[in-house]
Order: sequence, then C-alpha cells, then structure tokens
Amino acid sequence: MSRLFLLALGAVAVMTGAAFAIDEPAYRVAQKYSDFELRDYAPYLVAETTVEADFAGAGSEGFRLLFDYISGRNTTHTSITMTAPVMQSGQKIAMTAPVMQSGAPGAFVIAFVMPANFTLKTLPTPANSKVRLRQIEAQHVAVWRYSGFWSQSRYLTNLASLEAGLRREHLTASGAPVWARYDPPFMPWIFRRNEILIPVAAP
Repeated sequence: MSRLFLLALGAVAVMTGAAFAIDEPAYRVAQKYSDFELRDYAPYLVAETTVEADFAGAGSEGFRLLFDYISGRNTTHTSITMTAPVMQSGQKIAMTAPVMQSGAPGAFVIAFVMPANFTLKTLPTPANSKVRLRQIEAQHVAVWRYSGFWSQSRYLTNLASLEAGLRREHLTASGAPVWARYDPPFMPWIFRRNEILIPVAAP
C-alpha cells in the first residue's frame, strides 16, 4: 500500500470525522475489556418506527420515514438536527422486542436518537402515525465496535463475538441487541463506526 494512498485515507478520515461530528447519547465508560466495553448510558429520547422487511430493506425504509419526521413532517413543521447513531433492532412478529432475525423478512425497529435539548413534551408530534416517540431509560450496556460494511452477515459475526465476550466475563444480558450506525452511506467502509449494544445486568 503506497504512502500516498495512506495519506489520502487519512485525509478522508479527518474530513469526514469533522463533517459528521454530531451529538450522540451521553454515556460514561464503566469498564474496558480487551475487545469490548461497558457503558452507563443516561436516559435519552428516540423517534422510532417498525418496518416489516429484510435486514437491509428495513434500514432503508425506516430511515426514510424518520428522516421525513426530522425534516419537518410533524405537527409544527419543525426541523430537528440529525444526531447519531441510527439504531436498528429486530423484533419478532409477535412484537417482543428486540431480537435480531437471521433469515427471512421480519419486523425491525429503526430509531433516530433525538437531540438532548428536547423532552417528550417539547418534541413535535409526528404527522405520520408510523413514527412514535419514546424515552430509553438509563442502561448498563456492553458495546462492541467494528468498522466495515453494513451487511447482515457482518453484523451477525460481530454479534457472536460480543456474546462470546459476555460469556467469558460472566456478564448476563438483560435485553436484546441493538445495531448502531454512526456514519452516512457515503462514508468509506474502512472508516465507518458500527456498534452492537446489549444491555447487561449491573454488577
């Protein structure tokens, strides 16, 4: 790999990092392990929607509905700043959420994190009934970070690694996994920040 190519990659990383350094939910790192970390998240708000599609299609359809909401498709026509990450969690058709599917189309919940200056009372009401607002309560979460493509197979591989880490450290999951994407689609795959979050019982 040439030095020029490495310099170009570095420049892209700096530019994209500066351009998309946007708000995300507040947390503190409680403990670091060799391959994942535990975070304590403060409560935060999301706008979310449930989509019945395959893994990739659900993300695209859900993103469109939620982006319409923050772009002004709400009762006060208010534009809301985009934050990170975009979250995707699987849901059984019986609506026990969230469990990731591994094959045929199912139901997925797609969520945008709302800016911290809003409350449930001050967020504008969605004009589309498919979009709902919800507060996520404070959580103790195991987080696995990886870069690369947004494929289902890559997600499942990394999910298996995080679950193995939880078993190794004798940590007990208290909720099901959420897939978090922090970057826009045009971000080069090598620089993408992807995370899998699993709530765990506090020690």
